[in-house]
Amino acid sequence: MLKILTDSVSSIPKEVAQQEDIDIVTLYVNRDGVEYSDFDMDTDAFYSEIYDMLDNIPTSSQPSQQVLEDYFETAAKAGDSVLGIFLSSQLSGTYEGVIRAARAVRSRNLDFQCAIVDSASCGYDESLPIFAAVEARKEGKGLHECLDIVLDCMSRCRFAFAPESLTFLQKGGRIGRAAALLGNLIKLSPVLAVKDGSVLVMGKVRTYKKAIDKMVDVFKKDMEAHGLKNLVVHYIGNRKPAEDLAKNVIEPLLNRKVDVLPVSPVIGLHVGPAVGLAYECEEPLEEKLTEPRMSFATVL
Repeated sequence: MLKILTDSVSSIPKEVAQQEDIDIVTLYVNRDGVEYSDFDMDTDAFYSEIYDMLDNIPTSSQPSQQVLEDYFETAAKAGDSVLGIFLSSQLSGTYEGVIRAARAVRSRNLDFQCAIVDSASCGYDESLPIFAAVEARKEGKGLHECLDIVLDCMSRCRFAFAPESLTFLQKGGRIGRAAALLGNLIKLSPVLAVKDGSVLVMGKVRTYKKAIDKMVDVFKKDMEAHGLKNLVVHYIGNRKPAEDLAKNVIEPLLNRKVDVLPVSPVIGLHVGPAVGLAYECEEPLEEKLTEPRMSFATVL
């Protein structure tokens, strides 16, 4: 049996993970000395207090090696293979930790088959390739066929987002203090995306509203040039701006209902309040991944 494993940063709702038989290993949010499971948190309750966290932003931590080894050991003993898809190795050490755990288990179970993928992203940009693997598994495809499908899907997906300010990104070390200060003083609002696993600036405008408009323009151009298969409206903080974007802009554009989902708190605490679009095109986005596709996978 092929098991599909990912982390909580993929932002897959618990009921969807259960329905699609996707195994989730959680990361953790550490706030005021208390550790919370990213997967089990009340995300909207956490985000309702996000503005109060500016002077004491929570930290995050990855799964323990013991938890990861226990998962792989159980799979190996059951004769199962594992396809794991994890958040960008440029954003977290989780991917490397998973590889260490899988290799340790493989050294004790030589028949164990496993492939670990660096999704080069997070949120539903990480999840959409997972869902492609789930559909392939339903069709009876095995580990290596599903791996190829995941790597192909990654090149067709994008996560574009517009943070309300640069403060959380600066405090989390994602941008320099001078850049954050300058941007906030002149109301510089960037549109960001993830390329080869790292945050990329796709545009800079003078107001947050214009940043959202620019983000939608990026999406429209991608859709016109490469087609569209799937889309989710993401948010960090207040849900209403994302709902408004979905109802007033995206749904009329697509002529269908779209899901509005929060990004995992582990990502949210590093980015701060934001609205984003995670989507999968019909054809590859040339600039999404510039490294050879197998450089994002480790096959054991």
